[in-house]
Amino acid sequence: MATKKAKKAAPKKAAKKAAPKKAAPKKAAVKKAAPKKAAPKKAAPKKAAKKKTARKPNAAFMKALTPSAELAAVIGSKGLPRTEAVKKIWAYIKANKLQDAKNKRMINADAKLKPVFGGKAQVSMFDMAKHLAKHLS
Repeated sequence: MATKKAKKAAPKKAAKKAAPKKAAPKKAAVKKAAPKKAAPKKAAPKKAAKKKTARKPNAAFMKALTPSAELAAVIGSKGLPRTEAVKKIWAYIKANKLQDAKNKRMINADAKLKPVFGGKAQVSMFDMAKHLAKHLS
């Protein structure tokens, strides 16, 4: 009887393995067309923008200022506008790598800049303009 049970059991096991699981049928995604809305009326084409002419520089910014002896050692003794003085100071700072490596907002003063910065070894870039104003007249 054991052989009969084994024979009967074997086809059942085989039948279970042979029958693959059926996957749920995929539903086809059906997109419904959205009802068309009335297209908004197009605005009239804008007129071509007028070209801006170069602005007139403000006379106060272009006024030549004389640097003090301490500042003249850095940017030269020739009279120049405040904006140019700031550009030359930044050129000097970048050329001598005086910006702090960790905090780029801080400027490390060397022997020439220390008297300009009021004897301070390190000055914020925002305070630099305040110190320069004292040396330009």
